[in-house]
Amino acid sequence: MKTLWTAAEIAEATGGAMSGQFDAGGVAFDSREISEGDLFFALKGELSDGHRYLDQSFRQGAAGAVTSEDTAHPHIKVGDTHDALDALAKASRARSDAKIIGVTGSAGKTGTKEALYAALNRSSRGLAHRSVKSYNNHVGVPLSLARMPAASKYGVFEMGMNAPGELRALTQLVQPDVAIVTTVAPAHIGFFKDETEIAHAKAEIFEGLKPGGLALVPADNKHFALLAKTAREYTDNVLSFGMSDTADIRAIDVVDAEGGGYLVTAKLASASLCYTISQPGKYWITNSLAVLGAVEAVGGDLAAAGLALAELGGIAGRGARHSIAAGDGEALLIDESYNANPASMELTIEQLGRTDATRRIAVLGMMAELGDKSEMYHAAIAPYLASAKVDYAILVGDEMQKLVHSLSQGVEGPAKFDHCDDAQAALALLTKEYRAGDAILVKGSNSVGLTKIISGLIGEGT
Repeated sequence: MKTLWTAAEIAEATGGAMSGQFDAGGVAFDSREISEGDLFFALKGELSDGHRYLDQSFRQGAAGAVTSEDTAHPHIKVGDTHDALDALAKASRARSDAKIIGVTGSAGKTGTKEALYAALNRSSRGLAHRSVKSYNNHVGVPLSLARMPAASKYGVFEMGMNAPGELRALTQLVQPDVAIVTTVAPAHIGFFKDETEIAHAKAEIFEGLKPGGLALVPADNKHFALLAKTAREYTDNVLSFGMSDTADIRAIDVVDAEGGGYLVTAKLASASLCYTISQPGKYWITNSLAVLGAVEAVGGDLAAAGLALAELGGIAGRGARHSIAAGDGEALLIDESYNANPASMELTIEQLGRTDATRRIAVLGMMAELGDKSEMYHAAIAPYLASAKVDYAILVGDEMQKLVHSLSQGVEGPAKFDHCDDAQAALALLTKEYRAGDAILVKGSNSVGLTKIISGLIGEGT
């Protein structure tokens, strides 16, 4: 095990009292994720207290813990474990010479983060680090920073928010050399007055930029001017990316590639590059431009980045594709079950319409956190389904009632649709319906639990 932190280093960073010496090779706050040699943070929340899981964590191999209570296990005792996690994150950032990239946006954060990691890890021979899963909140970001090895050459961190001020705190921890806003759309709009307020909140990422850092802003977004203006308050180094002729980093030629991806020729700040994107979906073109702009800015290898984009696999819950048995043949299952907002819903249904298939089936769950605009945004899905020539739709949950009503009243949409209460019922409907040659899109906010449909269909059980 390589040592990530010694007990003495943890105590110094957090101002805690050390019970004894130990070395930690990793950091975790979920006792179920503890591996041999990890440091366990006993975080307290409204519904849980990590101190209850100290014994379990050490049975699983924890080397030490950060606690706010006395324990017989090796530990660092602090006043507040959440504050201690932030402190260890700051210490990790301070000791690192890595070039750091921060990514936010209403859609495309995780895919862009994973593509950046693949590109930079390839060229640095394993010396890149990134936040795993979607650890992008007030706990996930400092945890991801605390996990960064001191020898890392690059770090890529996803940052999310659902209220003003949240990104401001996260970006001050990350202190990115490059800050990316992928797009601004009405995600989490239930917590905001309007989309402009979301744009202002996303622009908070620029406040943490290191001196001379680069801000990358989406040229094709209607909030581009606001984002660029805000970025210039914190850096003189602002570049735009997108399909627009005015973008600093732009695609000058795009051709459909075999398998659903794209062959792209892009103009960058100091070079041009022709590369292949393995992933289908037009949004990947724009995301890839942000990736290449960031790689170029941190001195990464553009050729390696191009190869990484060509080989990038689908991400579970965010576009992963599976071939599943269907009668005497196979059907295509598209897993977009992790998240949904109006922008991503439109883009993924559009991509379903571009997918070669005998029939197209959409299993759609609610889009969460849309507030009093929820009914409007759910009803607006109908034209996307019509444009994509979806043959059959399964609509899941109460929030889909407005769309169900619209379709029932003759609004143009799929030739056939059903409504059900939950993912288990949707799986039962789908299992009876799909057949060889179908393309099946499963998309909804994570709280709907549509991952049960994915696991049920690919044989992992429900």
